[in-house]
Amino acid sequence: MNSTDYLETEHFEIYSLEAGRFMLDGGAMFGVVPKTLWSRSLPADEKNRIPMAMRCMLIKSKKSDKIYLVDNGSGDKFSEKMNNIYSLDYEHSNLMESLAKVKVEPDEITELIFTHLHFDHCGGTTRYDENGDLVEVFPNAIYHVNERHWKTAITPNQREKASFFAENIQPIEKSGRLNLVKDYHRFEDGLATMPVNGHTQGQQLPVISGDNFTLVYAADLIPTFAHVPLPWVMGYDMEPLLTLKEKETFLEQAVNEEWYLFLEHDPIHEVITIQKENSKYSMKNSLKLKNIS
Repeated sequence: MNSTDYLETEHFEIYSLEAGRFMLDGGAMFGVVPKTLWSRSLPADEKNRIPMAMRCMLIKSKKSDKIYLVDNGSGDKFSEKMNNIYSLDYEHSNLMESLAKVKVEPDEITELIFTHLHFDHCGGTTRYDENGDLVEVFPNAIYHVNERHWKTAITPNQREKASFFAENIQPIEKSGRLNLVKDYHRFEDGLATMPVNGHTQGQQLPVISGDNFTLVYAADLIPTFAHVPLPWVMGYDMEPLLTLKEKETFLEQAVNEEWYLFLEHDPIHEVITIQKENSKYSMKNSLKLKNIS
């Protein structure tokens, strides 16, 4: 990659990495919003599924020399049945190739920040080797998980249980490198997290600040640009009314402080800004990470 392919700040070099594409049920992604409305933004296939990105963020710290990876996609451990359900597409992109493009080896990653531990955010942590054994992909990384979310992940309720896979989570616990962090954890100057709890308890959104701008990794609070309007809340959310409240607070601050939002799941828009007109929020601008100024 050349110097125009990433965002450089006073403290960091920041890269956008694609980890593959998959499909999710459009109705589940938009909850009570009718298909006649959401399909205008993200058209569905014959199975009512919409395309989803798995977009990760790589952060190289100039101050500490740490290399952070935020989430790591679904990985490739799915059975044929699961592959068919989610239509996983690693020909579009995969995390190993994306890391290679920025000349980073998996064992160079020192910190792995998980927004949360649903399978499409942490499945890339492990893989099966040639003997069929489960091995870690990032053997030197510290795994940072919000402590409240960790309790949810290891003792999930029946509704959320299907999103947590043992082959993803148990190796994290057994690694000896699990670091449970509190809300608003600060990793270093210019890199911290903010908690949101509507989608899942203890989801943490990385926030990069400095150079007169704020960049927020929006994760599953706002997975796509179509989820910006307040009532457009996922059916997957554990507490949708809490998500609604959190979104309003978040978007109001995003407008007032001109935040840039990095979208993990949007198949088209990588970074967006927000506007408010007649008390309604919407996407203002769409841009690439490298074009933030």
